Amino acid sequence: MSTMPTPAQVASRAKRILAATEADEEFGAFEAATLEYSSDWQCFTGFPVIERWRLDTDKGPLFTEGLRALALKAAVFDLTGDEQLAEVPIAVPVDEMTHAMIAQPQLFARIAARTGFALIHQTDQEHTDYEAGCFTTLAYRLAWGEPPARYWLVKDEVDRRVKILTARYASIGMDRAGREHDIEFSAA
Repeated sequence: MSTMPTPAQVASRAKRILAATEADEEFGAFEAATLEYSSDWQCFTGFPVIERWRLDTDKGPLFTEGLRALALKAAVFDLTGDEQLAEVPIAVPVDEMTHAMIAQPQLFARIAARTGFALIHQTDQEHTDYEAGCFTTLAYRLAWGEPPARYWLVKDEVDRRVKILTARYASIGMDRAGREHDIEFSAA
């Protein structure tokens, strides 16, 4: 097993990955496709944990955060060659944005190939147990400053907010946090 690089090493590499990605000839198309995909963002416990969530105003900043998260993961992988180490903790709303990005596979794969980074994200290995002060936070701070607290929510706060959302959803007949309901559409 590889050794985790220092936050400073990851920050330095992540900044270069992000700059190369944003400079790529297809970056504009990738960004537009990702943000257009927003009409399909239906997760009930991802983005809605953001206080006063508004798709129109939050999707741009979240796109930036998703790129940064993927750059951090790619940097760890680049420095270690280890996919599991590269799955550093990411906040739930930021992770949701990475899913929207990965839903643009052709564009993203071409950008990654041209800029020389590996796209690292596997749902069964991801860590959405982000905590303030963790490795991700340290590397992020060195690369871009303080992670925006609006989007980089710690796990305990996400769990608290999911309980609130789950109760609200249940009050309108959406059970298991929006994962099932008993609505009979033919009777409506």
